[in-house]
Amino acid sequence: MRSVGAKGSWPARPAPRHHTTLRSTCSTASTTRRVTTPSSTADGRGYRVSGPTGWGPRNEGDAVSDYECLLYEEADGIATVTLNRPDKHNSFSPTQIAEIEDVWKKLRFNDDVACVIVTGAGERAFSSGIDLTHAHPQPVSKMIIDDPMLRIGPKTNDMWKPVIAAVNGMACGGAFYILGEVEFIIASENATFFDPHVTHGMPCIYEPILMLQRMPIGEIMRLSLLGRHERMSAKRAYEIGLVSEVVPFDGLMEAARWSAEVIASAPDQVAMESTVKAIWAAQHSNLAQAFHSAPLYINVVDGASGTAERANNLRHQKIEPRIR
Repeated sequence: MRSVGAKGSWPARPAPRHHTTLRSTCSTASTTRRVTTPSSTADGRGYRVSGPTGWGPRNEGDAVSDYECLLYEEADGIATVTLNRPDKHNSFSPTQIAEIEDVWKKLRFNDDVACVIVTGAGERAFSSGIDLTHAHPQPVSKMIIDDPMLRIGPKTNDMWKPVIAAVNGMACGGAFYILGEVEFIIASENATFFDPHVTHGMPCIYEPILMLQRMPIGEIMRLSLLGRHERMSAKRAYEIGLVSEVVPFDGLMEAARWSAEVIASAPDQVAMESTVKAIWAAQHSNLAQAFHSAPLYINVVDGASGTAERANNLRHQKIEPRIR
C-alpha cells in the first residue's frame, strides 16, 4: 500500500480558479463547500459546456446548484461529490437519488472537470444504501422491478470521466451501485464492506451483479450470504483487489486528490475518457443479460408466510459482526 506522502510528479496545474460558495442544507450540521469557475473562457463567461437548457455557461460567480443532500466542490479540474446525510449513514433518500443523478448528468457537459471524487460525509459511513424509511412504489407485474438505485451510478448516466471513490467507514447494500461504477476505490483503514439483504429476508441480486467485476466469486458469495454477520475489512478488500489503496482516515482525501490531480493533468482528456469507456465496454459484455434476468430472481421471493415478521425481528436485533 502506497504511503499517502509518496507524491509523484505531473505537469503543472492550470492557474487557480475563482471560487463561489455552495451550501448543503440536508445535514443537521451546516456545511459549506466551494465551487470554482474558470477566470475566463473564450466567450468571457462561465465554464464551457453544451447541452440542455440550464446546463450551459453561467455568469462568473454563480453557483452550479444548491443541493439538499450533497456537497459539491470543483477546483483545478477535479469535482468532489460528498453524500451528505451523515446522521442517516449517508443513505439514499429520493431527494439524494435525484441529486446524484443530476450531478452525473451535468458533469457530462462540464469541460472544466476532468476527474471526480465521490465520498461520504463523516467518519461512520460512505453510504448504507437506500433509505427504507421512504416509500418506493413497485409495478404490479412480477416481471419488472423499478429500482431507483439503478440511477445513481456515473456509468448508468453515461458519464465517462474517471471517478475515484474515497470510502470512509461502512459501505453496504446500495452503496455498491456507486462503487460498482467507479474506476477505482481508495479506502480508509476503518472502512468495511457488507450487504445486509439476506439478513432482512430479502434476496441480494443487483449489488453482487455489479460487484462481480471487482471481486472473486467466492468473496462476493460470502459477502452476499453472510449478510450482517460479517464485514469485510479494508485490509481484506485490498488483498482481493476490491480496493486499490488503504490509508489512515485523516489521509483519505489527500490520497484521492493525489490520483485525481494526476488524471486531471493529462494532456488529452478525451483520451482519458476513451480509455475508461473501452475498458468498461470489455468488462460489461454480459452485464446487460444479468440485469435483464434480475427482476425474475427478486420477484420469486413473494413474502412467504412469516418471512416479513422474522425479517422485521432480525432488523431490530443487535448483531455484532466479526471483521475478517
